[in-house]
Amino acid sequence: MASEAVKVIVRCRPMNEREKALSCQAVVGMDSPRGQCFIQNPGATDEPPKQFTFDGAYYESHNTEQIYNEIAYPLVEGVTEGYNGTIFAYGQTGSGKSFTMQGIVDPPTQKGIIPRAFEHVFESVQCAENTKFLVRVSYLEIYNEDIRDLLGADTKQKLEIGSYGAFITVVSECFPAVH
Repeated sequence: MASEAVKVIVRCRPMNEREKALSCQAVVGMDSPRGQCFIQNPGATDEPPKQFTFDGAYYESHNTEQIYNEIAYPLVEGVTEGYNGTIFAYGQTGSGKSFTMQGIVDPPTQKGIIPRAFEHVFESVQCAENTKFLVRVSYLEIYNEDIRDLLGADTKQKLEIGSYGAFITVVSECFPAVH
């Protein structure tokens, strides 16, 4: 596996139709090669923007395909080699987590990280000779300190956190058929 370090990236999603209709103005800027994000206070344009540095910074002009290829592909490739991998999307409501992770159908370059990762894993499984794979997937949502199992029969049901800290007592696992 190329890297075992945690990487933190930021993505500024494109404005949605509602934001465009309200003539919202962008207050975020990016210097992608440097991994920097700038946030300008719209009420204080005479002040310098706040600056943050990440392992990767992607602006609205970057598509999910590029983000997958640069960030998620090496992680998923490691998973096909037997390592565990986690992609964790974090942000406030409306910040673009679902847009990045689930994506949209059109244009195809904005297909999400999750469907791309599934395709990647199953293409690797199909191409492997003399190798058996056990593919286990879980998909959780943490929202307002509640945890929900998005693969469970009842996605509204809150999961319990065990007495040993960050241990979830019951979670659905899907075992897709692989031939």
